[in-house]
Amino acid sequence: MFSFIPNEYFLLAFGFILLIKGGDWFVDAASNIAKRFHLPELLIGATVVSIGTTLPEVMTSAMGAAAGSGAVAYGNAIGSIICNTSLIAAITIAIKPGKADKKSLVFPVSFFFGVAVFYAFNAYFFGKFDLWMGIVLLLGFVAYMIINVINMKKNPEAVEIHEEETEPSDEAPKGGLLKDIGMLLVSALVIAVGAYLLVESATTIAHQLNVPETIISLTIVALGTSLPELVTAITALMKGHGALSLGNIIGANIFNLVLVSGTAIAINPFKVPAEATFLGMNASLVFDIPIVFAVMAIMTLPPLFKGKLYRWQGIALLGIYAAYCVLQFVVLPNFA
Repeated sequence: MFSFIPNEYFLLAFGFILLIKGGDWFVDAASNIAKRFHLPELLIGATVVSIGTTLPEVMTSAMGAAAGSGAVAYGNAIGSIICNTSLIAAITIAIKPGKADKKSLVFPVSFFFGVAVFYAFNAYFFGKFDLWMGIVLLLGFVAYMIINVINMKKNPEAVEIHEEETEPSDEAPKGGLLKDIGMLLVSALVIAVGAYLLVESATTIAHQLNVPETIISLTIVALGTSLPELVTAITALMKGHGALSLGNIIGANIFNLVLVSGTAIAINPFKVPAEATFLGMNASLVFDIPIVFAVMAIMTLPPLFKGKLYRWQGIALLGIYAAYCVLQFVVLPNFA
């Protein structure tokens, strides 16, 4: 498909642009609708905005699963976690480490590692993700959202910080409700088209270069769909809230497991991709999943126990990401 366009790299870039702009429009439209019904700004940020920045990953993985490409769905979710942590969060931590609220980290960090263990258990012992697992992950997403909103309402400090990061909600959104609903639908369509182009072009490029789809998804696709999180992190850093991006990244990583993976699995269950191998073993089980646990531990454990972020964390994570890219594009192809 799209064979009349000679440059698949153009399609890849165009797909990225549609994903980012569509996500931006979706957040704006959904936030306006929520404000019209006088929903708390905190609730909007914890639900609408968080889901909006994760929509590119959701749609890309869903499209990949629907097209029968489990490698794209799997690689995008796992790769986005690695990219979010060891590149995006690493940059903000290396530039401007800061303090972190230990109490507010306990629940999301515990939830992430709990879900990650469940995910890894299925990958290692069953080698596949069945429909029931997708349903469990989606239920986990619902539970996380409910508990997260309740906890944030009980934490006045979180409310104050969040309100500093958002525009005042007293100002009525411009335009009418129908306009916002129309923009919501259009933005969702733009995201869907962008995700489709991204999956199609990434798959074609992988075949042209004889690179496994999993590798393309773990790196290029994951980086592209993580751009909303990068923008959020840079914005928080510029406003002097470097530590705030930590919570955003943890939340995005949780969504990648429970919402992104859950949606893709529920649409079309798939096996753990085994396109890339290392000494006869599934490279994803040898490297990708362990790296997810390693980078999340490096990022979250120091602030969880010490209440602050350190520059060495950011530098170490950036080094890991660089090594990971070399592993995917230089080392693993020689062991295939």
